[in-house]
Amino acid sequence: MPILTKALQKTAPDQPYRVAQIERRDPRPNDVVIAIKAAGICHSDIHTIRDEWGKAPFPLTVGHEIAGIVEAIGDAVTRHAVGDRVGVGCLVDSCGECEQCLADEEQDCLQGNVGTYASVDRDGTITQGGYAEHVVVDERFVLGIPKGIELDVAAPLLCAGITLYSPIDRWGVGEGKRVAVIGLGGLGHMGVQISAAKGAEVIVLSRSLAKESLAAELGASRTVATGVEGWDEELRGSFDVILNTVSADLELDRYLRLLKPHGAMVNVGLPPGPQSIKLGSLINGGKVLAGSNIGGIRQTQEMLDFCAAHGIGAMIETIGVDAVDEAYDRVVAGDVQFRFVIDTATFADAEAVPLP
Repeated sequence: MPILTKALQKTAPDQPYRVAQIERRDPRPNDVVIAIKAAGICHSDIHTIRDEWGKAPFPLTVGHEIAGIVEAIGDAVTRHAVGDRVGVGCLVDSCGECEQCLADEEQDCLQGNVGTYASVDRDGTITQGGYAEHVVVDERFVLGIPKGIELDVAAPLLCAGITLYSPIDRWGVGEGKRVAVIGLGGLGHMGVQISAAKGAEVIVLSRSLAKESLAAELGASRTVATGVEGWDEELRGSFDVILNTVSADLELDRYLRLLKPHGAMVNVGLPPGPQSIKLGSLINGGKVLAGSNIGGIRQTQEMLDFCAAHGIGAMIETIGVDAVDEAYDRVVAGDVQFRFVIDTATFADAEAVPLP
């Protein structure tokens, strides 16, 4: 039988969230039923629900930073057991057969992966995300959350954490490397913590020094204010890797000059418009301008294990289900340090709109 669960749902971009009953599929043999305890708010949720990335398939429940407890498993499940602490990130399915899937890079599935929300599932339905009490997910896309990290601070790692861990791993950030992190927000604060835990020297590039002490607390050796004239002069040719976490227009040529020869500037933020560079900024010094999204399931599990081992979690502000619309406005205004997480226990006192 399908599972009915309370969820936060939008019916249109300009409508407030409402608590509604939604239907999760009848669990299959390989499915895991998760009682959600915490759901992080990602800026992608806001872009999607406000139709900023195209028309969303309303009515819609978003959320792809999910942490909870296994409540039931299908007969064929072998990776998880009832009572396990688990998480679900940005993916809930892929073909499992293509070159990318076989290389544990499901995010790049050549047949097209299935996102946790607003995506067409294999049965033709639209996936609904984690702002809810329960979710049903194929065991291949369910991650184990180690005991060394609490569920609420682990939830944002399922997107923000892997978004930074993946390029940090790919570009060899570690002992002897000097890394710049542009922006100290939901993504940037994860980049600082993970890079520092890997043994790199980390410098934060921020518009002002307002977050200098916080950056130091997270592991940065220094914060440089990019709003000051000539801020970049002493930094030219000094970084092995630059992690750009902001979704804003930048003078890319100026930042590329900060790289050592053969260094890489990796972009994980998504500016609204096109960016331009002079090719000489790349050719001179053999530098790399790269992009990075999330990682595959294997790497996401590796990230969770690494964060637990090093005491890394997201810095969060916990809210109830009645505060999400306000939280969205605060995220856009930059008024959060650094991630909102919904306490799904607050669904208990909310009356739900029944299924139509």
